[in-house]
Amino acid sequence: MPEFLSKIRSLIQSPAPAAQHLALGALGERMAVEHLKRNGYRIVATNFVAPIGRSLTGRQVTGEIDIIAYDESAGTPTLAFIEVKTRTSADVAAPQAAVDLRKQRQITRAARVYRRILRIEGEPHRYDVVSVIAAPAARAEVTLLRGYFTEERFRHSGWWSKEI
Repeated sequence: MPEFLSKIRSLIQSPAPAAQHLALGALGERMAVEHLKRNGYRIVATNFVAPIGRSLTGRQVTGEIDIIAYDESAGTPTLAFIEVKTRTSADVAAPQAAVDLRKQRQITRAARVYRRILRIEGEPHRYDVVSVIAAPAARAEVTLLRGYFTEERFRHSGWWSKEI
């Protein structure tokens, strides 16, 4: 019995290991920031979180934007809201496939809040995705997908005109 108690004590006292998927995501975001800087982006914010509405039960719902940056590579700076998706392989699906309609809606709503807070609603902007494949035995592959989606499909859905 004492051996059993000592094992329980060691489990309780040892810190919980960080979730592997969170560490992979953080690595992907760091790699994405470096890639964006090399490609003419000026980073403004990372991991921006904003309230975007309420759930059916009344709970506050938030949206997160991984990276907000100005793309200064083409002369006129364009505000880019960037989602980063990191995977260890693309065998099942490309990382950007995870930026589904629900995620796009969440990002556009958070971007709308960001633009409203800074009073830059009329400023040119777009939605990019950075796909990172960080295979353990190979060199990481970072791909920037400019203008991956637009908010046009959400303008007609009704939520666009509602106040948050």
